Amino acid sequence: MPQKVAVLGTGKIGEALLSGMIRAGWAPTDLLVTARRPERARELQERHGVTPVSNAEAAKTADTLILTVKPQDMGSLLDELAPHIPADRLIISGAAGIPTSFFEERLAAGTPVVRVMTNTPALVDEAMSVISAGSHATAEHVAYAEEVFGAVGKTLLVPESQQDACTALSGSGPAYFFYLVEAMTDAGILLGLPRDKAHDLIVQSAIGAAVMLRDSGEHPVKLRENVTSPAGTTINAIRELENHGVRAALIAALEAARDRSRELASGSN
Repeated sequence: MPQKVAVLGTGKIGEALLSGMIRAGWAPTDLLVTARRPERARELQERHGVTPVSNAEAAKTADTLILTVKPQDMGSLLDELAPHIPADRLIISGAAGIPTSFFEERLAAGTPVVRVMTNTPALVDEAMSVISAGSHATAEHVAYAEEVFGAVGKTLLVPESQQDACTALSGSGPAYFFYLVEAMTDAGILLGLPRDKAHDLIVQSAIGAAVMLRDSGEHPVKLRENVTSPAGTTINAIRELENHGVRAALIAALEAARDRSRELASGSN
């Protein structure tokens, strides 16, 4: 019998996950959704053929619950769900910073929980989803989470102790690249290029560089050195980046993101 999967709090990432699962072969009739606004639920039903339900109905009828609400809303959602969730339900959390113990303490003893940190490239099936098992999750539960999130990109299994670092690197990672492209576009305009041409040059360069990193097997230092000829343009640019402490700033930024993830885990606002 096919498993029923419910996505609770279906925003952009939740909808991307639904769409990817359907393309990967899940039947829309086996997918349930909840949304804060009734009009949003109807929109999901019309667009994907999934079934809108209440949170309580999802908890009672779905075999797997994927919780995609904001971290600050997770406590109240669990209070609502707890009376309706049998201990054999698989809970997959997509909330940044919240440990599996948070769920295990609020749900029936023995409830399997899997923690997943994904990112916004799920919208284009290029997500990086990092998966960790809770204390009651089996290898089969983890494999199922891999299958679900594999529908929208790549997956990586890590110990839960590494989740905050992964959130800093990958969960927030797309924003750093967007920020860099924004800055490079401004530089292109300063150098005399129209915005649209600067944008096209940078985006294609970013795509090409990413594919080389993924497919070449070369260390990024080697790939950079291949572009950096003696006394050339690139080494002058690299010198300025080093003079302005860009590498140190990136390290500090990721440490700050990791620390904020830890704060979220501890319940800080």
